[in-house]
Amino acid sequence: MDPHIVIDLLILISSIIVGIPVPFCFMLAAVYMGVIYFPDFSFLMTIGFRGLNSLTILSIPFFIIAGALMSSAGIAVKLTDFANSMLGRIRGGMGAASIVACAIFGSISGTASSAVACIGSIMIPRLEELGYPRGYATGMISCAAVLGQLIPPSVPMILYGWVTQQSVAACFLSTVIPGILTTIIFCTINYFMVGRFPSVKVDTPLPPRERNKLIATSARRGFWSLLMPVIILGGIYGGVTTPTEAAAVAVGYATLVGFFIHRELTLRGLGSALKSAATTSGVIVLMLFFVTILGRLYTMQQVPMKIANFLLGTSDNKYFILFMVNIFLIIIGMLMDDLSGTMLAAPLLMPLMLQIGVHPIHFAAILGTNLGLGNVTPPTAPILYLGGRVGNVQIGEYIKPALIYMVFGFLPVIALTTYVPAFSLFLPRLIMGIK
Repeated sequence: MDPHIVIDLLILISSIIVGIPVPFCFMLAAVYMGVIYFPDFSFLMTIGFRGLNSLTILSIPFFIIAGALMSSAGIAVKLTDFANSMLGRIRGGMGAASIVACAIFGSISGTASSAVACIGSIMIPRLEELGYPRGYATGMISCAAVLGQLIPPSVPMILYGWVTQQSVAACFLSTVIPGILTTIIFCTINYFMVGRFPSVKVDTPLPPRERNKLIATSARRGFWSLLMPVIILGGIYGGVTTPTEAAAVAVGYATLVGFFIHRELTLRGLGSALKSAATTSGVIVLMLFFVTILGRLYTMQQVPMKIANFLLGTSDNKYFILFMVNIFLIIIGMLMDDLSGTMLAAPLLMPLMLQIGVHPIHFAAILGTNLGLGNVTPPTAPILYLGGRVGNVQIGEYIKPALIYMVFGFLPVIALTTYVPAFSLFLPRLIMGIK
């Protein structure tokens, strides 16, 4: 491989490791490649701006705003209350409710960081009051926050569809079964883990009639909150809206519910949500600009093909190559967040996936599950450490429970997703006719 390309990759990885903001890491790598191979920077700027001229990209700030409004408008609280009414009176019920709430909130907000920040701040104190060790609750919610990357709609899958020119709706569907199965496994792990904590309090089980009444009351109070994911996903898969239109509808719906139904959203809260979303979206757009330039330069220098040829030169066994790809993706997830990892890994590895016969939609699920595990895997673990800050606990208190969820929750699902294509392709083929 060209030594300048190796130097560029080292610049990118080392700048991320030392803590430089990710958009500027991509900028440094793009500038180095541009100076060496294509000093006409006006052309490179054109490439960057053309890459951002996409309706698909427009959905990202809308989903981020919707996630911020869910927190300010009381929608997230209603979702957690409903989940607790369903699961709260069984062993580990509140923990399971937290896991489900993370999956739902993370899917709508589109990012794991927003899920761990919002649901963690709500549920960790509640779990501690019920006797859950604070470190355990923090580790569990940090891992569960990643479920939002798998259950649609998901911002990483939007970016993957944009980068690889695949159907965003099909990418969404590819991670549904892995996401749901991971959620079920997490709830099962929590059920057995809680048995080791005698301090955990469990409410007395109610007779079926009273339990059904409690669930119905919670569902009635949270009806408008529960309707939000139905409107988004129903609109997309019913053919009524595109993902971008569904994201805009989600913002309008959350605003109306917050102001006129829950009456918990204030003008100050709306302004705060918009400010937070603008900051996050600005960082993402800046990153996309430089990633687009860097990706084009890598393509012109045939970097993806060189990586593919290198891995194919080590072995002609498809399953071994997929194993190596999984390791690479987990490392990428350890170094950067899910959005950055998707933008870097998707264009680099797509030629290799096509050469060994992996369907692009199948690769979307492989990418999503592996980056999710990487985001909570030490030593870097961006989502795990964010959870530690939200829970205000030391790493030694939450790393062990988090590792249990990684080993017994994530790894089996990653293996199924990687080596059983039907696991991720069944729904896209059934609903959208993907071949």
